[in-house]
Amino acid sequence: MRTVGVEEEILLVDPETGDPRPLSAAIVARAALDNADGRDVFEKELHEQMLEYATAPQSDMDALGREIVRCRKEAARHAGEIGCAVAALATSPLPVRPSVGAHQRYQWMDEQYGIATREQLVLGCHVHVAVDSDEEGVAVIDRMRPWLSVISALSCNSPFWQGTDTGYASYRSRVWQRWPSAGPTEVFGSPERYREVVASMVDTGVILDEGMVYFDARLSRNYPTVEIRVSDICLHADTPVLIATLARGLVETAAREWRAGVPPAAHGVSVLRLAAWQAARAGLDDTLLHPVTMRSTPAPVVVRALLDHVADALEETGDLETARARVAHLLARGNGARTQRELLRRTGSLREVVTECVRRTQE
Repeated sequence: MRTVGVEEEILLVDPETGDPRPLSAAIVARAALDNADGRDVFEKELHEQMLEYATAPQSDMDALGREIVRCRKEAARHAGEIGCAVAALATSPLPVRPSVGAHQRYQWMDEQYGIATREQLVLGCHVHVAVDSDEEGVAVIDRMRPWLSVISALSCNSPFWQGTDTGYASYRSRVWQRWPSAGPTEVFGSPERYREVVASMVDTGVILDEGMVYFDARLSRNYPTVEIRVSDICLHADTPVLIATLARGLVETAAREWRAGVPPAAHGVSVLRLAAWQAARAGLDDTLLHPVTMRSTPAPVVVRALLDHVADALEETGDLETARARVAHLLARGNGARTQRELLRRTGSLREVVTECVRRTQE
């Protein structure tokens, strides 16, 4: 059974005002002192108002869910010790001037990309799924491309930007597209072609190194995994478990198609960008582009098509019925974008939205 790991980037906020606070370095330092098992769970990120943590790889989805909850609670505990709070929000609802971290890499990015770097206070969720080889990994990336916009729609959790409703369910994903290497990819066909494309991108000097190849799905530099990078951090801790479950199903389904000689879908990058844009705009509350037909289709129909697509793989791992129940629950409750907007309608205050999201983050 393929293992799965999740990385989440979480927002650091003032518990009273909801304003983002640049305290990641202090939290990472406290966590290092308290690190009993010797594993570095927490890391600084591009901006000092964000904190990253990673789960251990898991083969059981319930265990993965417990890991996510544990990481969130630990982040909240360390933050609370220095008068801070954590919120699983993919953008700050309140106005903010992000602080770029002092790391040499981040300073290079600030100089290279200017305002695009300084506006990148966006927080995502990355899913790593184990693969047997680079050959299998590239074959998987080629075949899962049309379905990644559906994963994005499930995760949407960033409707507000600088105190304003953007009209998007995931504005994070639109800000993320400002990086020159971000977005969907062509069909590579082989690991050799994948490495050739990556090397040619690095050789331009526009990006610093392979770590800045921000494909929607890529081969991990450090682990034998495919890394899926399209999701917002999700408000409720059960949603990343569902996304990880579906991601593992997509990887396994794509690998089986590859072994059976099924070619990748022929959708070009231009159409895949449209599908990603529509997912960011609508989330689960309007239409999405169906990954097979690339025609506008009600979001619940498209989400159920994804479930059908990976059903055999999920049945084999024992995850199918749980995934169906979680999908039904998510469609009824809505993603984080819907929740944030409902909170604003009820309270009339973005500060109250942040306060309630802090509470829900730790549920």
